Formats: sequence, structure tokens, C-alpha cells
Amino acid sequence: MDNILKHVAIIMDGNGRWAKERNRPRFWGHVRGAYRVSDIVERASNIGIEALTLYAFSTENWTRPVDEINILFKLLKKYLKSEFARIVKNKISFKVIGDTSQLDSETLELINELEASTKTNSGLKLTFCFGYSGRSEIINAINKLLSEGHKEITEEMITQYMMRPEIGDVDLLIRTGGDQRVSNFLLWQIAYAELYFESEKWPDFSANQFEDIIRKVQKRDRRYGRIENTVLTYRESQSSSMNNLNLIN
Repeated sequence: MDNILKHVAIIMDGNGRWAKERNRPRFWGHVRGAYRVSDIVERASNIGIEALTLYAFSTENWTRPVDEINILFKLLKKYLKSEFARIVKNKISFKVIGDTSQLDSETLELINELEASTKTNSGLKLTFCFGYSGRSEIINAINKLLSEGHKEITEEMITQYMMRPEIGDVDLLIRTGGDQRVSNFLLWQIAYAELYFESEKWPDFSANQFEDIIRKVQKRDRRYGRIENTVLTYRESQSSSMNNLNLIN
């Protein structure tokens, strides 16, 4: 695939509503949605995406019922156990970012072991955001810089103090489930991201749909505020512009 997007992030939304539409409890949607993760990860790796970041659990999700939160914790542990060998085999570099302090010791050990085992892998950089807040990530980065005595802080410095700086900026943010908002997700990294809001709820979102979205977005003209084929910078062209203004006057 030409012009491949380097970093894709996904807000995996719509699990609860998907279950409700089928007269099932909300947790059923999370269970079904968990099966989609492996398919999307595999497809992302196969088509050459360098980094895939998934929003698994936000800080706002702590307001949900305790039973639902426990289901999400168990699904994370199940995924780590079932996919551990395949992640290592496919040379995926795995990391969890966010506040994982509420996870049980077995899950934390699995996370630490998988991160250590895949730290030097050169394949897809797979990141799970769990107990994550985009605002908190930015605040924590700035506080670390201030604690080190920095008086002037640059964008580059903040970027290096993100929880996983090597994944870089997001090229494409996909949100399933129909809602059109970013929900405190990777706020620093999505500054210039393309946004794609998919009506399909996460449990029905397929790897083929994922790849179709990638191909559609690749055709977008991403200018980053520039005009194509502009050679001179603003300062370099000021004298020419002033001459043009004098002609108008």
C-alpha cells in the first residue's frame, strides 16, 4: 500500500449499545468486542502500519458499574494470556500506558513480562491505553519537566515526556459507534490527525472495514496548513508581497 499511515489510533466504542440492541447485558458487548482486537491488530501489522493505539479504558470509565469494570479487567487479562505467544512471535512491541494501579497483581505481572519480552521488537508498536487520560498525560509531562528545573518548555520536550514517545503523532483517529468526539484520548498526539467516525459499533467492526478506512484516508490531501508547491517562506516572500500591495494601492 502506497503512502501508508504510520500511526493509527482507535476509540473502540459502542459495546454497551450493541448488547442493549440485542437485549443482552452490557458486559456481553465487551466480551464480543474483545474478539475484534486480535483481528484488527493482525491486519494493522500485515498492511504495514507502524503503530496502533487502542483506547481500552479511560479515567472516566471508573464511573461505570463495578461489575462492568471487573469484566473489562478480566478481558484484559484474558487477552494478555491468549495473545502473549502470538505477539512475541510476530515481533510486536507491546506497551500499556495509563494508570494500571487498580489491576490485580497477576495482570500487572503479565503486562510487565510482555512489555519486557517485546521491548526491542521491530514490528508493530501496539499500545493499550488503560486508565488513561489525555489531559493527565500532558500535565504529567509538564510537571516532570518543571521538576527537572526547565524554565522554558518546547513542544519537542513535551513530546519526549509522553508515556510512549516513540509512537509519535497520530495520523488517523478512528472512532466506532457513531459518536463524533475524541473523549480525552491522545490529545497531544492527535493535533494533526485525520478523524474518521464510523457508525458501526465495535463488536461488528471488521478488519476489512478497518483496511477500507485506511485506504480512504490515504487519499485525503493532508496539507498541515501549507499550500502545495509553495517554495518561498513567509519572510522570504514579504518583499514580493509588499510590491504587490503597492501596485494595488
